[in-house]
Amino acid sequence: MALGAGTDGRLTAILHEGAGETSRYEQFTEALTTVAGYIYSCPNVRAQYRLAELDTATPNHMRGPGESSGMFALESAMDELSYALGVDPIELRRRNEPEIDEGEDKPFSSRSLTQCYDLAARQFGWSRRTPEPRSMRDGRLLIGMGAASATYPAFQAPASARVRLLGDGSAEVEAAASDMGPGTYTSMTQVAADSLGLPVDRVRFRLGRTDYPATPAHGGSWTMASVGSAVRAACLEVQSAAAMRAVAEAGSPLNGLDMENLEWAEGRLRRRGDAGPGLGFAEIVGGGRPVEATGSAARDAAAAEGYSMHSFGAVLAEVAVDPDVGTIRVRRIVGAYGIGRVVNPLLASSQCTGGMIGGIGMALMERTVLDPRDGRPVNAHMADYLLPVNLDIPHLEAHFVDEVDPHVNPLGVKGLGEIALVGTAPTIANAVYHATGKRIRRLPITIEDMLTA
Repeated sequence: MALGAGTDGRLTAILHEGAGETSRYEQFTEALTTVAGYIYSCPNVRAQYRLAELDTATPNHMRGPGESSGMFALESAMDELSYALGVDPIELRRRNEPEIDEGEDKPFSSRSLTQCYDLAARQFGWSRRTPEPRSMRDGRLLIGMGAASATYPAFQAPASARVRLLGDGSAEVEAAASDMGPGTYTSMTQVAADSLGLPVDRVRFRLGRTDYPATPAHGGSWTMASVGSAVRAACLEVQSAAAMRAVAEAGSPLNGLDMENLEWAEGRLRRRGDAGPGLGFAEIVGGGRPVEATGSAARDAAAAEGYSMHSFGAVLAEVAVDPDVGTIRVRRIVGAYGIGRVVNPLLASSQCTGGMIGGIGMALMERTVLDPRDGRPVNAHMADYLLPVNLDIPHLEAHFVDEVDPHVNPLGVKGLGEIALVGTAPTIANAVYHATGKRIRRLPITIEDMLTA
């Protein structure tokens, strides 16, 4: 990792090189160096990623693959540059905010990184930070504050869903998705209820069966964008099917009307512009067969070609380092994220705080130790592989900027599951430097690093 900049703090060169291992029988790649092309404005960028074929099994993805590792290098370098220039770390990033994705030469569908820093700095109290390393103390403890950017692609994969309107006015929604904890059941129910104009308790969402409409695997921070868009599409299809039944029924007050003269509002079908009660789902379905429809969604090809689509975030951390024994405690982390439309703020906050906890582990604890004799992990069980526990988890805050993205998908949502991890490890490492004046360029940062670096 190498950066060049003028005395005004504007980047002139970024060099980012990475190497990854793969098996001899197939290739495994990560987005290790891709962020360098679009995260900051810079006229000269060289990013190289090399693979080493080894006698090993093919690696696999794990939480923010590539971005989480690559951004540790880039954001540590940006922090180091800020001290070399005597420029506030957040101000340095503001000075290098690009107007477009310079690597792809296309506009961003939306980008709110500077707004994220404004919000995070305000909530964190960044203005109370003194710039010099080792200048802040709490008793004998060294206090450090760090900042780092976060980003992750706004992926969307083709997906389908099925909606069934029942005679009691409720709806069933089905998709072959999964829910490993981010709240897919809840968020998809919300999307369906909002699209159909029904109360949430009148919608039942089902998932996890192979005979349900196909969806992508649960990963890549794309479930909300992919499955949520499919659920919305299926709701629109079932509304159209219900309207067709309403105009075809001989006894219906809407019988014989053209579809163009009808509209849905708050779960009821009425003549366009008519303030009357219209017909609800229960009245349309009645005692007949349920109305059922399947809908599918995929990213609009023109939008994908014309825009660069990413989520962005700013993560600030405070650490306390004991100068005598070298222990590092994270005291608090504040993150602000631009992820488009936030469907469920509580679930979104939970996703972000979970990513922050993973980032604490990445920064200070998690490491696989290999036996040099046979290459097997020495700490291959939970007694020796260190993870954050309750006593390690500080005060965590996740905030979201108001971001409207009309291009990314019909819901206007971006990926969220992995972006919080991406920025957490580097902000902790940068806070450790601010506290101690010791720049550690590998992870995890250990007590030995503090005592010997």
